Amino acid sequence: MVKRPKSDFWTVGVVPERLDRLSPERLRELRDRIVWMPEAGDWRYYADPFALREGDALHVFVEHFDYRTKRADLQRLTLNLADGVWSAPRPVLRQPFHLSYPFVFEHEGQVWMVPESSQAAEVALYRAVDGAERWERWERVCALLPGVHAVDASLLRHEGRWWMFYAVIGPDKRDQRELHVASADALQGPWTPHPANPVRSAHDGARPAGTPFVDAGGRVTLPVQDSRTSYGGATRWLRFDRLTPEAVEVRALPATFTGDLAHPGFLSGLHTMSACGDLTLIDVKRIDRSRHRQWLDWKRRVRRWFGRR
Repeated sequence: MVKRPKSDFWTVGVVPERLDRLSPERLRELRDRIVWMPEAGDWRYYADPFALREGDALHVFVEHFDYRTKRADLQRLTLNLADGVWSAPRPVLRQPFHLSYPFVFEHEGQVWMVPESSQAAEVALYRAVDGAERWERWERVCALLPGVHAVDASLLRHEGRWWMFYAVIGPDKRDQRELHVASADALQGPWTPHPANPVRSAHDGARPAGTPFVDAGGRVTLPVQDSRTSYGGATRWLRFDRLTPEAVEVRALPATFTGDLAHPGFLSGLHTMSACGDLTLIDVKRIDRSRHRQWLDWKRRVRRWFGRR
């Protein structure tokens, strides 16, 4: 008998707590107050949430993945924080290659995004174009790391310097077990990979999983995926006791954040924790083993044979 395929499905939630104040126990306490994004539709999902806030409007940028094409684009849904109502999804960025992890942030009065575009072999910087449709119009500014098949690049400005945390695609699930770091004097670079790369090699926490932040003691803290059970099976935090262009000292904190803490139906993973002021964005995973996935895969191959997307 042919083995049933395994398909991951994610859903996105807004947690009413600051990222730096969250713990697994606190996440469980807030479980009934999480506002969940509407699901994306049949054989689709939303994941990798990052957000910007304008008053009561929380603009949430997400990966929109479709199993029928096995490719994702980036979309935005806006949550009205006053009444808890979500807008319809709007397109943000679409390319002829897979996009995910829309890391958005503000700097010097501009809104920037560094999406995951490893299939294009680069870490690219985009800027929102001013105007009424600013969230749907992005211009590519430059490649921060050209020629690198990097995933989930997460940026932080700390002590006058820019830092980038990322993983690299490679054999034996390299992206799930190695953390790399680069730094620059200015956002647009030039960026220099750290001489100690990979600065951490471990399946229990390496691939970035959200917004880096500085803790009360002034130390950089980074959410990362704990992939010991499965891809995106949990999230934990890394703490950098030393972070300079010459040396890195980093350790994993013991607490782990899992899907069951947040959602009764998505128990199999949690792989993003991003900050937006006094709110935290998360995504959680369930696993589907329906044979319908085989039919979708077959139809996709047929379209490819006939030169159709």
